[in-house]
Amino acid sequence: MMTDTREKVLLDTDIGTDIDDAVALAYLLSQERCDLVGITTVTGEPQRRAEMASAMCRHVGRDDIPIHSGAAQAMLIDMSQKTAPQAAALGAWSRRTDFAPNEAVEFLRRTIRRHPGEVTLLTIGPLTNAGLLLATDPEIPALLKRMVLMCGQFFTSMSGEWNAVGDPHATAIAYGNGHQSRPPRHVSFGLDVTLRCVLPADECRRRFAARALQPVRDFAEVWFAHGAQGITFHDPLAAACIFEPDLCRYKQGHVRVLLHDPTAGWTVFRDQADGPHSVAAQVDAGRFFEHYFSIVK
Repeated sequence: MMTDTREKVLLDTDIGTDIDDAVALAYLLSQERCDLVGITTVTGEPQRRAEMASAMCRHVGRDDIPIHSGAAQAMLIDMSQKTAPQAAALGAWSRRTDFAPNEAVEFLRRTIRRHPGEVTLLTIGPLTNAGLLLATDPEIPALLKRMVLMCGQFFTSMSGEWNAVGDPHATAIAYGNGHQSRPPRHVSFGLDVTLRCVLPADECRRRFAARALQPVRDFAEVWFAHGAQGITFHDPLAAACIFEPDLCRYKQGHVRVLLHDPTAGWTVFRDQADGPHSVAAQVDAGRFFEHYFSIVK
């Protein structure tokens, strides 16, 4: 009897703000080793974000992937990310539009419980959905295979990273700074490595020829029109390292999330050989881009 050796991945995303979420989704849709068991959206206009994910899935014939709209508001602070600008480029792209509000957390909980020890939860947006999930069902972390986050900044300087500061209280929960259990593996990709993976706008336009990237080209023009000179592949790096972890080198330790202004959401790393958190410290950017475009082609 043949078994499915693909990696089960749940993607939690704020697609529609920074273009790299869509670039990461294109990778997951193209990666033959990925069993994308669901997509959830988070932050302002989550239903419009779900439409964007739907357009990308439908374009490659993957209407079977469940997509659910999640939290529009952060746990305890005002959500600074209130709109999904790239949704303006949806235009005539065929997609679902009937997304009910606030279904993401229950969908995540149900899916992880259905596949204990098998699911990788990949978070590439502010961590509100993930924080609510872990806070309301404390058994979930132990039921995951691993949690992979594009989140934080750990080594190059002390400052805030967008996903981490977008909902600092949810970030603290996701890093197990409270009393909840932790996943068997907890791996972070912060600005220390992702900022080394950049392509200029003209090169992106030239290289985004794959079918999975065709809607992304339209979304990217909104990104470029707002002044971006290129695309930093923050989220695609985290996605790719699920399948090719040796694209990066890692440090083991403990991450503490600060919760008081003006540093709320900053991530502080401490080396610890048996620590619960693995954090990417170095990346081979050339190998990463070679891998990405060998999959998305």
